[in-house]
Amino acid sequence: MLRKTYPYYLANRPQQPNAALAVLDKYSGKVATRVALPDARATEKAIAAAVKAARPMREFKPWARQAVLQHCASRFAERRDELAYALCVEAGKPIADAAGEVTRLIETFRIAAEEAVRGNGETLNLELASRLDGYHGYTRRVPLGPVSFITPFNFPLNLVAHKVAPAIAAGCPFVLKPAEKTPLGALLIGEVLAETDLPRGAFSILPLDGRHASPLVEDPRFRLLSFTGGQIGWELKARAGHKKVTLELGGNAACIVDADQGAKLDRVVERLIFGAFYQSGQSCISVQRIYAHADVYDALKKKLVAAARKLTAGDPKRKGTFLGPMIDEAAATRLHGWIEEARQAGARLLCGGQRKGSMLAATLMEDVPRDARVNRQEVFGPFALLAPFKAFDDALAMVNDSDFGLQAGIFTDSLAHAMRAWNELEQGGVIVNDVPSFRVDNMPYGGVKLSGLGREGVRYAIEDMTELRLMVMRES
Repeated sequence: MLRKTYPYYLANRPQQPNAALAVLDKYSGKVATRVALPDARATEKAIAAAVKAARPMREFKPWARQAVLQHCASRFAERRDELAYALCVEAGKPIADAAGEVTRLIETFRIAAEEAVRGNGETLNLELASRLDGYHGYTRRVPLGPVSFITPFNFPLNLVAHKVAPAIAAGCPFVLKPAEKTPLGALLIGEVLAETDLPRGAFSILPLDGRHASPLVEDPRFRLLSFTGGQIGWELKARAGHKKVTLELGGNAACIVDADQGAKLDRVVERLIFGAFYQSGQSCISVQRIYAHADVYDALKKKLVAAARKLTAGDPKRKGTFLGPMIDEAAATRLHGWIEEARQAGARLLCGGQRKGSMLAATLMEDVPRDARVNRQEVFGPFALLAPFKAFDDALAMVNDSDFGLQAGIFTDSLAHAMRAWNELEQGGVIVNDVPSFRVDNMPYGGVKLSGLGREGVRYAIEDMTELRLMVMRES
Protein backbone atom coordinates (compact mmCIF):
# COMPACT_ATOMS: atom_id res chain seq x y z
CA MET A 1 0.00 0.00 0.00
CA LEU A 2 1.03 3.58 -0.56
CA ARG A 3 1.37 6.13 2.20
CA LYS A 4 -0.96 9.13 2.25
CA THR A 5 1.84 11.62 1.54
CA TYR A 6 5.47 11.63 0.46
CA PRO A 7 8.09 14.36 1.00
CA TYR A 8 10.56 15.73 -1.48
CA TYR A 9 14.28 15.72 -0.65
CA LEU A 10 16.28 18.91 -0.21
CA ALA A 11 20.00 18.58 0.55
CA ASN A 12 19.56 14.93 1.59
CA ARG A 13 16.64 15.59 3.95
CA PRO A 14 12.89 15.03 3.57
CA GLN A 15 10.67 18.11 3.38
CA GLN A 16 6.87 18.06 3.70
CA PRO A 17 5.71 21.69 3.49
CA ASN A 18 2.52 20.65 1.65
CA ALA A 19 0.85 17.79 -0.18
CA ALA A 20 0.00 19.77 -3.27
CA LEU A 21 0.91 17.29 -6.02
CA ALA A 22 -1.68 14.57 -6.54
CA VAL A 23 -0.40 11.26 -7.95
CA LEU A 24 -3.09 9.35 -9.82
CA ASP A 25 -3.63 5.62 -10.08
CA LYS A 26 -3.20 5.44 -13.85
CA TYR A 27 -5.77 2.67 -14.25
CA SER A 28 -8.59 3.98 -12.05
CA GLY A 29 -7.82 7.67 -12.52
CA LYS A 30 -8.30 8.24 -8.79
CA VAL A 31 -5.84 10.02 -6.48
CA ALA A 32 -3.54 7.34 -5.05
CA THR A 33 -1.34 9.56 -2.87
CA ARG A 34 0.00 13.09 -2.60
CA VAL A 35 3.52 14.46 -2.84
CA ALA A 36 5.08 17.66 -1.51
CA LEU A 37 5.57 20.23 -4.26
CA PRO A 38 8.69 22.42 -4.01
CA ASP A 39 8.78 26.10 -4.93
CA ALA A 40 11.39 28.46 -6.36
CA ARG A 41 13.01 29.00 -2.98
CA ALA A 42 13.48 25.25 -2.49
CA THR A 43 15.07 25.01 -5.94
CA GLU A 44 17.57 27.75 -5.11
CA LYS A 45 18.43 26.08 -1.81
CA ALA A 46 18.99 22.77 -3.59
CA ILE A 47 21.34 24.32 -6.15
CA ALA A 48 23.29 26.20 -3.48
CA ALA A 49 23.60 23.00 -1.44
CA ALA A 50 24.88 21.09 -4.47
CA VAL A 51 27.51 23.77 -5.12
CA LYS A 52 28.60 23.60 -1.49
CA ALA A 53 28.76 19.79 -1.68
CA ALA A 54 31.01 19.74 -4.75
CA ARG A 55 34.28 19.55 -2.80
CA PRO A 56 33.03 17.08 -0.15
CA MET A 57 31.69 14.83 -2.92
CA ARG A 58 34.97 15.07 -4.84
CA GLU A 59 36.83 14.09 -1.66
CA PHE A 60 34.35 11.33 -0.79
CA LYS A 61 36.54 8.28 -1.39
CA PRO A 62 35.72 5.71 -4.06
CA TRP A 63 35.26 2.99 -1.45
CA ALA A 64 32.76 5.23 0.37
CA ARG A 65 30.84 5.89 -2.85
CA GLN A 66 30.79 2.15 -3.46
CA ALA A 67 29.43 1.54 0.04
CA VAL A 68 26.58 3.99 -0.56
CA LEU A 69 25.65 2.31 -3.83
CA GLN A 70 25.84 -1.16 -2.29
CA HIS A 71 23.61 -0.05 0.57
CA CYS A 72 21.06 1.26 -1.92
CA ALA A 73 21.05 -1.96 -3.92
CA SER A 74 20.51 -4.01 -0.75
CA ARG A 75 17.71 -1.80 0.51
CA PHE A 76 15.96 -1.80 -2.87
CA ALA A 77 16.04 -5.60 -2.80
CA GLU A 78 14.50 -5.59 0.69
CA ARG A 79 11.76 -3.19 -0.49
CA ARG A 80 11.20 -4.89 -3.83
CA ASP A 81 7.44 -5.44 -3.41
CA GLU A 82 6.81 -1.89 -2.17
CA LEU A 83 8.73 -0.40 -5.09
CA ALA A 84 6.97 -2.59 -7.65
CA TYR A 85 3.53 -1.72 -6.29
CA ALA A 86 4.26 2.01 -6.31
CA LEU A 87 5.47 1.72 -9.90
CA CYS A 88 2.39 -0.26 -10.91
CA VAL A 89 0.07 2.41 -9.47
CA GLU A 90 1.81 5.59 -10.57
CA ALA A 91 2.84 4.43 -14.07
CA GLY A 92 0.11 1.89 -14.85
CA LYS A 93 2.80 -0.70 -15.50
CA PRO A 94 1.65 -4.34 -15.16
CA ILE A 95 2.86 -5.71 -11.85
CA ALA A 96 5.11 -8.35 -13.41
CA ASP A 97 6.84 -5.70 -15.52
CA ALA A 98 7.07 -3.40 -12.50
CA ALA A 99 8.89 -6.16 -10.63
CA GLY A 100 11.25 -6.46 -13.59
CA GLU A 101 12.04 -2.75 -13.43
CA VAL A 102 12.88 -3.05 -9.74
CA THR A 103 15.34 -5.80 -10.66
CA ARG A 104 16.97 -3.47 -13.18
CA LEU A 105 17.09 -0.68 -10.58
CA ILE A 106 19.05 -2.99 -8.28
CA GLU A 107 21.35 -4.11 -11.09
CA THR A 108 22.07 -0.53 -12.15
CA PHE A 109 23.17 0.43 -8.63
CA ARG A 110 25.29 -2.73 -8.37
CA ILE A 111 27.00 -1.95 -11.67
CA ALA A 112 27.67 1.60 -10.46
CA ALA A 113 29.12 0.26 -7.21
CA GLU A 114 31.63 -1.76 -9.24
CA GLU A 115 32.51 1.21 -11.45
CA ALA A 116 33.02 3.51 -8.46
CA VAL A 117 36.33 1.86 -7.54
CA ARG A 118 37.71 1.05 -10.98
CA GLY A 119 40.76 2.79 -12.38
CA ASN A 120 40.01 6.05 -14.10
CA GLY A 121 43.21 7.08 -15.86
CA GLU A 122 46.19 5.99 -17.91
CA THR A 123 49.92 6.49 -18.35
CA LEU A 124 51.01 8.18 -21.58
CA ASN A 125 54.29 7.61 -23.35
CA LEU A 126 55.53 11.12 -24.18
CA GLU A 127 59.07 10.14 -25.15
CA LEU A 128 58.34 10.41 -28.87
CA ALA A 129 61.61 12.14 -29.77
CA SER A 130 65.00 12.74 -28.15
CA ARG A 131 63.95 16.22 -27.03
CA LEU A 132 61.21 14.59 -24.90
CA ASP A 133 63.46 12.21 -22.95
CA GLY A 134 62.42 12.12 -19.30
CA TYR A 135 58.85 13.38 -19.84
CA HIS A 136 55.93 11.25 -18.65
CA GLY A 137 52.17 11.84 -18.93
CA TYR A 138 49.35 10.72 -16.65
CA THR A 139 45.60 11.24 -16.85
CA ARG A 140 42.79 10.93 -14.35
CA ARG A 141 39.08 11.67 -14.44
CA VAL A 142 37.69 14.19 -11.97
CA PRO A 143 34.02 14.93 -11.23
CA LEU A 144 32.47 17.84 -13.07
CA GLY A 145 30.71 19.19 -9.99
CA PRO A 146 26.98 19.93 -9.61
CA VAL A 147 24.79 18.30 -12.24
CA SER A 148 21.07 18.45 -12.99
CA PHE A 149 18.76 15.67 -14.15
CA ILE A 150 15.29 15.64 -15.70
CA THR A 151 13.62 12.24 -16.12
CA PRO A 152 10.42 11.04 -17.88
CA PHE A 153 7.35 9.14 -16.68
CA ASN A 154 7.80 5.78 -18.38
CA PHE A 155 10.57 4.21 -16.24
CA PRO A 156 10.26 6.07 -12.90
CA LEU A 157 12.85 3.86 -11.21
CA ASN A 158 15.43 2.73 -13.73
CA LEU A 159 15.76 5.90 -15.81
CA VAL A 160 16.28 7.77 -12.54
CA ALA A 161 18.84 5.14 -11.52
CA HIS A 162 20.75 5.66 -14.77
CA LYS A 163 21.45 9.23 -13.74
CA VAL A 164 21.65 9.02 -9.95
CA ALA A 165 23.88 5.95 -9.60
CA PRO A 166 26.59 7.17 -12.04
CA ALA A 167 26.55 10.61 -10.37
CA ILE A 168 27.31 9.04 -6.99
CA ALA A 169 29.99 6.80 -8.52
CA ALA A 170 31.56 9.82 -10.24
CA GLY A 171 31.39 12.07 -7.15
CA CYS A 172 28.93 14.65 -8.51
CA PRO A 173 26.24 16.28 -6.36
CA PHE A 174 22.94 16.44 -8.21
CA VAL A 175 19.48 17.96 -8.32
CA LEU A 176 16.86 15.72 -9.92
CA LYS A 177 13.45 16.61 -11.30
CA PRO A 178 11.36 13.46 -11.79
CA ALA A 179 8.24 13.52 -13.96
CA GLU A 180 5.27 15.10 -12.19
CA LYS A 181 3.03 12.20 -13.25
CA THR A 182 5.34 9.57 -11.73
CA PRO A 183 7.40 11.07 -8.89
CA LEU A 184 7.15 8.20 -6.39
CA GLY A 185 9.97 6.05 -7.74
CA ALA A 186 12.51 8.86 -7.48
CA LEU A 187 11.30 9.85 -4.01
CA LEU A 188 11.59 6.27 -2.76
CA ILE A 189 15.15 6.20 -4.11
CA GLY A 190 15.73 9.44 -2.20
CA GLU A 191 14.37 7.85 0.96
CA VAL A 192 17.06 5.17 0.71
CA LEU A 193 19.80 7.66 -0.20
CA ALA A 194 18.88 9.64 2.94
CA GLU A 195 19.92 6.61 5.01
CA THR A 196 23.53 6.89 3.81
CA ASP A 197 26.42 9.11 4.84
CA LEU A 198 26.59 11.04 1.59
CA PRO A 199 27.85 14.59 2.24
CA ARG A 200 25.11 17.09 2.99
CA GLY A 201 23.81 18.58 -0.25
CA ALA A 202 24.91 15.63 -2.36
CA PHE A 203 21.37 15.13 -3.61
CA SER A 204 18.04 16.87 -3.91
CA ILE A 205 14.98 15.31 -5.53
CA LEU A 206 12.37 17.89 -6.44
CA PRO A 207 9.15 17.00 -8.32
CA LEU A 208 8.99 20.51 -9.73
CA ASP A 209 6.24 21.83 -11.93
CA GLY A 210 7.17 23.57 -15.16
CA ARG A 211 7.16 27.04 -13.59
CA HIS A 212 10.06 26.24 -11.28
CA ALA A 213 12.15 23.82 -13.37
CA SER A 214 13.99 26.40 -15.52
CA PRO A 215 16.99 26.75 -13.16
CA LEU A 216 17.85 23.08 -13.68
CA VAL A 217 18.34 23.94 -17.35
CA GLU A 218 19.65 27.49 -17.28
CA ASP A 219 21.58 27.96 -14.03
CA PRO A 220 25.32 28.24 -14.86
CA ARG A 221 26.28 26.66 -11.53
CA PHE A 222 25.37 23.28 -13.00
CA ARG A 223 28.15 21.74 -15.06
CA LEU A 224 25.95 19.24 -16.88
CA LEU A 225 22.28 18.77 -17.79
CA SER A 226 21.14 15.22 -18.48
CA PHE A 227 17.63 15.05 -19.94
CA THR A 228 15.56 12.06 -21.00
CA GLY A 229 12.26 12.79 -22.70
CA GLY A 230 10.77 14.20 -25.88
CA GLN A 231 11.89 16.60 -28.57
CA ILE A 232 11.67 19.53 -26.15
CA GLY A 233 15.18 18.40 -25.24
CA TRP A 234 16.60 20.37 -28.18
CA GLU A 235 15.00 23.54 -26.81
CA LEU A 236 16.48 22.81 -23.39
CA LYS A 237 19.91 22.36 -24.98
CA ALA A 238 19.60 25.80 -26.57
CA ARG A 239 18.80 27.30 -23.17
CA ALA A 240 21.51 25.44 -21.25
CA GLY A 241 24.36 27.86 -21.91
CA HIS A 242 27.92 26.58 -21.60
CA LYS A 243 27.20 23.45 -19.60
CA LYS A 244 27.57 20.00 -21.08
CA VAL A 245 24.26 18.49 -22.23
CA THR A 246 23.27 14.86 -22.79
CA LEU A 247 19.93 14.04 -24.37
CA GLU A 248 17.97 10.82 -24.85
CA LEU A 249 14.94 11.80 -26.93
CA GLY A 250 13.34 8.60 -28.12
CA GLY A 251 12.73 7.19 -31.58
CA ASN A 252 10.51 5.11 -33.83
CA ALA A 253 12.47 1.88 -33.63
CA ALA A 254 12.44 -0.55 -36.54
CA CYS A 255 13.04 -4.29 -36.70
CA ILE A 256 13.97 -6.35 -39.77
CA VAL A 257 12.89 -10.00 -40.15
CA ASP A 258 15.13 -11.62 -42.77
CA ALA A 259 14.13 -14.27 -45.32
CA ASP A 260 15.85 -17.08 -43.42
CA GLN A 261 13.58 -16.79 -40.35
CA GLY A 262 10.70 -18.92 -41.64
CA ALA A 263 11.39 -21.81 -39.26
CA LYS A 264 11.86 -19.46 -36.29
CA LEU A 265 8.80 -17.25 -36.59
CA ASP A 266 7.28 -18.33 -33.30
CA ARG A 267 10.24 -16.98 -31.36
CA VAL A 268 10.43 -13.89 -33.57
CA VAL A 269 6.74 -13.18 -32.94
CA GLU A 270 7.17 -13.66 -29.21
CA ARG A 271 9.91 -11.04 -29.13
CA LEU A 272 8.14 -8.62 -31.48
CA ILE A 273 4.97 -8.76 -29.38
CA PHE A 274 7.03 -8.00 -26.30
CA GLY A 275 8.94 -5.20 -28.03
CA ALA A 276 5.85 -3.53 -29.47
CA PHE A 277 3.42 -3.83 -26.57
CA TYR A 278 5.49 -4.10 -23.39
CA GLN A 279 4.44 -1.25 -21.09
CA SER A 280 1.75 -0.36 -23.63
CA GLY A 281 4.49 0.63 -26.05
CA GLN A 282 5.59 3.52 -23.83
CA SER A 283 9.30 2.94 -24.31
CA CYS A 284 11.81 4.91 -26.37
CA ILE A 285 12.89 1.67 -28.04
CA SER A 286 9.46 0.12 -28.48
CA VAL A 287 9.11 -1.77 -31.78
CA GLN A 288 7.17 0.64 -33.99
CA ARG A 289 8.14 -0.47 -37.53
CA ILE A 290 8.44 -4.12 -38.61
CA TYR A 291 9.97 -4.88 -42.01
CA ALA A 292 9.72 -8.54 -43.07
CA HIS A 293 11.06 -10.25 -46.18
CA ALA A 294 8.33 -11.10 -48.67
CA ASP A 295 9.04 -14.83 -48.23
CA VAL A 296 7.98 -14.73 -44.57
CA TYR A 297 5.72 -11.65 -44.51
CA ASP A 298 2.31 -13.30 -44.72
CA ALA A 299 3.11 -16.01 -42.18
CA LEU A 300 4.63 -13.48 -39.80
CA LYS A 301 1.63 -11.17 -40.14
CA LYS A 302 -0.82 -13.96 -39.38
CA LYS A 303 1.06 -15.01 -36.27
CA LEU A 304 1.56 -11.45 -35.03
CA VAL A 305 -2.13 -10.60 -35.34
CA ALA A 306 -3.16 -13.79 -33.54
CA ALA A 307 -0.69 -13.13 -30.71
CA ALA A 308 -1.70 -9.46 -30.35
CA ARG A 309 -5.36 -10.40 -30.06
CA LYS A 310 -4.58 -12.80 -27.21
CA LEU A 311 -2.91 -10.20 -24.99
CA THR A 312 -4.61 -9.69 -21.65
CA ALA A 313 -5.47 -6.04 -21.10
CA GLY A 314 -6.83 -4.40 -17.97
CA ASP A 315 -5.91 -3.59 -14.38
CA PRO A 316 -2.09 -3.62 -14.15
CA LYS A 317 -2.30 -4.72 -10.50
CA ARG A 318 -3.91 -7.99 -11.57
CA LYS A 319 -1.53 -10.89 -12.13
CA GLY A 320 -1.47 -11.94 -15.76
CA THR A 321 -2.22 -8.49 -17.22
CA PHE A 322 0.14 -7.71 -20.07
CA LEU A 323 -1.35 -4.50 -21.47
CA GLY A 324 -2.13 -1.74 -18.99
CA PRO A 325 -3.24 1.86 -19.52
CA MET A 326 -1.29 4.55 -21.25
CA ILE A 327 -0.04 7.28 -18.95
CA ASP A 328 -3.28 9.27 -19.33
CA GLU A 329 -6.32 9.61 -21.55
CA ALA A 330 -4.77 12.48 -23.50
CA ALA A 331 -1.91 10.23 -24.63
CA ALA A 332 -4.31 7.47 -25.68
CA THR A 333 -6.53 9.97 -27.51
CA ARG A 334 -3.52 11.37 -29.40
CA LEU A 335 -2.37 7.98 -30.66
CA HIS A 336 -5.90 6.86 -31.46
CA GLY A 337 -6.21 9.97 -33.62
CA TRP A 338 -2.96 9.15 -35.43
CA ILE A 339 -4.20 5.60 -36.12
CA GLU A 340 -7.48 6.91 -37.56
CA GLU A 341 -5.55 9.45 -39.62
CA ALA A 342 -3.41 6.67 -41.14
CA ARG A 343 -6.46 4.49 -41.78
CA GLN A 344 -8.21 7.30 -43.63
CA ALA A 345 -5.03 7.81 -45.70
CA GLY A 346 -5.16 4.18 -46.90
CA ALA A 347 -3.52 2.12 -44.14
CA ARG A 348 -5.13 -1.21 -43.32
CA LEU A 349 -5.97 -2.02 -39.72
CA LEU A 350 -5.00 -5.61 -38.91
CA CYS A 351 -6.08 -5.63 -35.27
CA GLY A 352 -6.75 -3.26 -32.40
CA GLY A 353 -7.41 0.43 -32.88
CA GLN A 354 -10.07 0.65 -30.16
CA ARG A 355 -9.78 3.06 -27.25
CA LYS A 356 -11.60 3.26 -23.92
CA GLY A 357 -10.34 6.04 -21.69
CA SER A 358 -6.59 5.60 -21.30
CA MET A 359 -6.72 1.99 -22.54
CA LEU A 360 -5.75 1.50 -26.18
CA ALA A 361 -5.87 -1.96 -27.73
CA ALA A 362 -2.71 -3.54 -29.15
CA THR A 363 -2.74 -2.26 -32.73
CA LEU A 364 -1.09 -3.53 -35.92
CA MET A 365 -1.39 -1.87 -39.35
CA GLU A 366 -0.01 -2.41 -42.85
CA ASP A 367 0.09 -0.31 -46.03
CA VAL A 368 0.87 2.73 -43.88
CA PRO A 369 1.73 5.80 -45.99
CA ARG A 370 5.30 7.00 -45.70
CA ASP A 371 4.27 10.42 -44.39
CA ALA A 372 1.75 9.17 -41.80
CA ARG A 373 2.54 10.28 -38.28
CA VAL A 374 2.48 6.68 -37.01
CA ASN A 375 5.41 6.11 -39.37
CA ARG A 376 7.35 9.37 -39.13
CA GLN A 377 6.98 10.27 -35.46
CA GLU A 378 7.34 8.43 -32.16
CA VAL A 379 3.96 6.84 -31.34
CA PHE A 380 4.88 5.99 -27.71
CA GLY A 381 1.98 3.58 -27.41
CA PRO A 382 0.79 0.04 -28.25
CA PHE A 383 1.19 0.26 -32.01
CA ALA A 384 3.36 -1.27 -34.74
CA LEU A 385 3.22 -1.20 -38.54
CA LEU A 386 4.23 -3.99 -40.90
CA ALA A 387 5.69 -3.72 -44.40
CA PRO A 388 7.36 -6.25 -46.74
CA PHE A 389 10.68 -6.00 -48.56
CA LYS A 390 12.36 -8.07 -51.27
CA ALA A 391 16.02 -6.98 -51.15
CA PHE A 392 17.95 -6.67 -47.89
CA ASP A 393 19.39 -3.32 -48.90
CA ASP A 394 15.83 -2.06 -49.32
CA ALA A 395 15.12 -3.04 -45.71
CA LEU A 396 18.15 -1.09 -44.52
CA ALA A 397 16.98 1.94 -46.48
CA MET A 398 13.50 1.66 -44.94
CA VAL A 399 14.96 1.62 -41.44
CA ASN A 400 17.15 4.64 -42.23
CA ASP A 401 14.19 6.54 -43.70
CA SER A 402 13.58 8.18 -40.34
CA ASP A 403 14.53 11.34 -38.49
CA PHE A 404 15.34 9.17 -35.48
CA GLY A 405 18.14 6.72 -34.75
CA LEU A 406 18.12 5.19 -31.28
CA GLN A 407 18.21 1.40 -31.74
CA ALA A 408 17.19 -1.08 -34.42
CA GLY A 409 16.77 -4.84 -34.43
CA ILE A 410 17.38 -7.54 -37.02
CA PHE A 411 16.47 -11.22 -37.00
CA THR A 412 18.83 -13.06 -39.35
CA ASP A 413 21.05 -16.13 -39.60
CA SER A 414 23.37 -14.31 -41.99
CA LEU A 415 26.54 -12.93 -40.44
CA ALA A 416 27.03 -10.85 -43.59
CA HIS A 417 23.60 -9.25 -43.15
CA ALA A 418 24.21 -8.63 -39.46
CA MET A 419 27.52 -6.91 -40.21
CA ARG A 420 26.01 -4.89 -43.05
CA ALA A 421 23.21 -3.74 -40.76
CA TRP A 422 25.77 -2.68 -38.13
CA ASN A 423 27.73 -0.80 -40.80
CA GLU A 424 24.82 0.85 -42.60
CA LEU A 425 22.06 1.55 -40.08
CA GLU A 426 22.10 5.09 -38.71
CA GLN A 427 21.42 4.04 -35.14
CA GLY A 428 23.00 4.27 -31.73
CA GLY A 429 22.77 0.49 -31.47
CA VAL A 430 21.90 -2.56 -33.58
CA ILE A 431 20.46 -5.63 -31.83
CA VAL A 432 20.93 -8.88 -33.75
CA ASN A 433 18.38 -11.67 -33.29
CA ASP A 434 16.32 -9.70 -30.82
CA VAL A 435 14.15 -6.60 -30.76
CA PRO A 436 15.51 -3.04 -30.48
CA SER A 437 13.76 -2.89 -27.10
CA PHE A 438 16.61 -4.95 -25.60
CA ARG A 439 18.77 -3.11 -23.09
CA VAL A 440 21.27 -4.20 -20.46
CA ASP A 441 22.22 -1.53 -17.96
CA ASN A 442 25.99 -1.58 -18.51
CA MET A 443 25.87 -1.17 -22.29
CA PRO A 444 26.17 2.20 -24.06
CA TYR A 445 22.69 3.50 -24.79
CA GLY A 446 21.79 6.56 -26.82
CA GLY A 447 21.02 7.69 -30.32
CA VAL A 448 21.81 9.82 -33.34
CA LYS A 449 19.80 12.30 -35.41
CA LEU A 450 16.73 13.47 -33.44
CA SER A 451 17.20 10.67 -30.91
CA GLY A 452 19.72 12.70 -28.94
CA LEU A 453 23.32 13.26 -27.89
CA GLY A 454 25.65 11.27 -25.66
CA ARG A 455 25.33 7.82 -24.14
CA GLU A 456 23.95 6.37 -20.95
CA GLY A 457 24.89 3.03 -19.47
CA VAL A 458 26.71 3.39 -16.15
CA ARG A 459 30.34 3.63 -17.29
CA TYR A 460 29.46 5.91 -20.20
CA ALA A 461 27.38 8.21 -18.01
CA ILE A 462 30.29 8.43 -15.55
CA GLU A 463 32.51 9.58 -18.41
CA ASP A 464 30.04 12.36 -19.19
CA MET A 465 29.95 13.41 -15.52
CA THR A 466 33.73 13.64 -15.27
CA GLU A 467 36.46 15.46 -17.18
CA LEU A 468 39.96 14.41 -18.10
CA ARG A 469 42.82 16.02 -16.23
CA LEU A 470 46.41 15.66 -17.44
CA MET A 471 49.65 15.79 -15.50
CA VAL A 472 53.03 15.91 -17.27
CA MET A 473 56.12 15.14 -15.18
CA ARG A 474 59.71 15.73 -16.17
CA GLU A 475 62.41 13.68 -14.48
CA SER A 476 64.62 16.01 -12.45
